[in-house]
Amino acid sequence: MGDFTFWCVALDKPWSWQWIAYPGIWLASITPMVLYAIAIRRHPGPIDRRKARFFYAGMIVFWIATDWPLGTLGAGYMASAHMIQFLLYTVGAAPLLMLGTPEWMARGFLDRLRLTRVTEWLGGNYLMCALLYNGILMATHAPGTVEIFRRSQIGSAFMDFAWVIAGFILWLPIISPLGRRPGSAPWGRMVYLFMATAVVAVIPASFLTFSTTPVYALYELAPRVTALTAREDQQIAGIIMKLATVPVVWTTIAVMWFRWAKQEGAMT
Repeated sequence: MGDFTFWCVALDKPWSWQWIAYPGIWLASITPMVLYAIAIRRHPGPIDRRKARFFYAGMIVFWIATDWPLGTLGAGYMASAHMIQFLLYTVGAAPLLMLGTPEWMARGFLDRLRLTRVTEWLGGNYLMCALLYNGILMATHAPGTVEIFRRSQIGSAFMDFAWVIAGFILWLPIISPLGRRPGSAPWGRMVYLFMATAVVAVIPASFLTFSTTPVYALYELAPRVTALTAREDQQIAGIIMKLATVPVVWTTIAVMWFRWAKQEGAMT
């Protein structure tokens, strides 16, 4: 295959701003949008254009996070770019795609994979969602995992999709396209979202921020892209992991709170 690349991977050469083509990423980004448009056109019911906008926006965020230059930087040059990718997938692309997927489409897709019942069960199980999301977070940010997976195109693609799946799992109890279980309390969802994103993530974030030596050999030995040292880049990655989810999470919690208060006020 020579120098053919279909996905972003760690490159053993100095960084340059020369564009790199990744046809695998284009295919993974464009195909879902085409299939979505075809399914919407063939569906006999009315078209919800707001949902369609959410879906296309989610795929665009996925594309930006995966393709050059951010994908290339995250795959082998900068830990901070790696962390930005993770956040774009989990709190950007994933919730937008879920908001943009109609229930009939989600059920049809999951039925074909025989995953509908599992998804419905998982959407009502806060503890399991929190454990799976944070398990993927910890596993994919372990130094050994990054070192192995980022040096292979298939491994790097696997990591990117694992992060998208982690995002789906995280948001499943909040915005599942399959709907929520009857009796699902708003305060329970608010507590879940806070706990799932703010507790376990503090551990790797603090380790990256306060470690006196670089944790990731891949990024430590990579050619420098900016004036930042490997340790400074790693510290920024830790800060991003710790703080970047705050605006999205707390905005979501605030929206749920006001909707809950409005609903309670209408009932009294």
